Amino acid sequence: MILAIDQGTTGTTCLVFDADAHLAGRAYREFRQHFPRPGWVEHDAAEIWDVTRAVAAEALEDAGVGGGELRAIGITNQRETVCVWDPRTGEPLHHALVWQDRRTAARCDALRDAGREPLVRTRTGLVLDPYFSATKVEWLLEHVDGLRERAASGRACFGTIDAWLVFKLTGEFRTDVTNASRTMLYDITRGDWDDELLGLLGDVPRAALPEVAPSIGEFGRVRDGALGDGHDGVPVTGIAGDQQAALYGQGCLDVGLGKNTYGTGSFVLMNAGEQAPTAPPGLLGTVAWGIGERTVYALEAAIFVTGAGVQWLRDGLGIIEAAAETEALAASLDSNDGVYFVPALTGLGSPHWDPYARGTIVGLTRGSTRAHLARATLEAIAFQTVDAVEAMERVADEPLAELRADGGATDNGWLMQFQADVLGVPIAVAEMAETTALGAALLAGVGAGCWTQADVARREGEQARYDPRIADDERAELVAEWRRAVERARAWARG
Repeated sequence: MILAIDQGTTGTTCLVFDADAHLAGRAYREFRQHFPRPGWVEHDAAEIWDVTRAVAAEALEDAGVGGGELRAIGITNQRETVCVWDPRTGEPLHHALVWQDRRTAARCDALRDAGREPLVRTRTGLVLDPYFSATKVEWLLEHVDGLRERAASGRACFGTIDAWLVFKLTGEFRTDVTNASRTMLYDITRGDWDDELLGLLGDVPRAALPEVAPSIGEFGRVRDGALGDGHDGVPVTGIAGDQQAALYGQGCLDVGLGKNTYGTGSFVLMNAGEQAPTAPPGLLGTVAWGIGERTVYALEAAIFVTGAGVQWLRDGLGIIEAAAETEALAASLDSNDGVYFVPALTGLGSPHWDPYARGTIVGLTRGSTRAHLARATLEAIAFQTVDAVEAMERVADEPLAELRADGGATDNGWLMQFQADVLGVPIAVAEMAETTALGAALLAGVGAGCWTQADVARREGEQARYDPRIADDERAELVAEWRRAVERARAWARG
């Protein structure tokens, strides 16, 4: 049995897979979101650990896994989120700063104005944006009393969520190459923390950052009853950030294959091979995974708010009680009646990279209803994906033939059909929506010797396919109106 821990932005999912990579058990719990100020987003790392332990135990119980029956653990996680803790006590020293957090936007502007973005792009494949970890680490060092001195003396360490979970499970301080590549402190070509960037972005002590290892291999072994009785000694043998894990779980092991994961945000990744890509404007270059001495890279488009927009309808506006209601509401209308929602609730990611964009609803009339808002929210998920894919196609040798899709929103048949319609290519929906967890399990299984890379490549798992059904002129008009709405949202917070 393999345990996959999928530690997401709003909750933790644990899945258990058997020797044939079939699902044997599952469990899920949400945890609290903290919003101290507008644009600030935090998590309690201690709560995340407590929830992870509880959910893992529930999943193992659901699968009937007893002591000695668990072969390995895989971890996948929300990327870029920064935890800081005392390595002696294992206690957090501040709330984790979440990838959605925008508090360092002005710092990124200052670095850009100082001409530092080319350095960041060349070394890391990323852009100067508060999305990434580096300016979050710098903010913590500057604003948490005594933290800089603690970090310099070895009494504080920083890590993304995977490193936090590995530390709590095993006592080891390690991360994998995919998560390191999202920090804006890691040279993806040399494969090491970059001293120039460490100095530029807050004089981060190298010793306060985790050891970087390939995505497949042993990171440590469970100790001190961290997973309950009978599981001490089980190795963690696979780690990847959630989007890289989904790329692996979708079997995109060949150059040019791509996927979109529909979660809190949405992320389009395309396998770019074993040479670090020069990312074009609007896109990111990132590490897809590392296996031994081999590193595979990907092009990525990052969309910040997709499923989170549906959550806002539920929790912020209270116009739905469950996300599933949006499918029937959207289908109840013959068209969007000109209503568009740009869900820039935490700025805009690819291809705009505008941290000052803000959520905007246009086209409202007296006849607008909650169905229009629900439909506009689903349409926005699809339109943002179109923007991302078109940015990739501008630099790709061949246009995208199909888009492989996974994530919770793939259960929404109306959304998947609309996505195919406005993208103009088929959408192939994965048999298992939780492809991030599947990818973590497959990485761990390969790391534990249960499967081979060839086994992963041979897997089949398409559940449904949606073909485009609208004419080119209708598609072009819908996308043009969407982009007109996006322009209204751009740079709004600048005044």
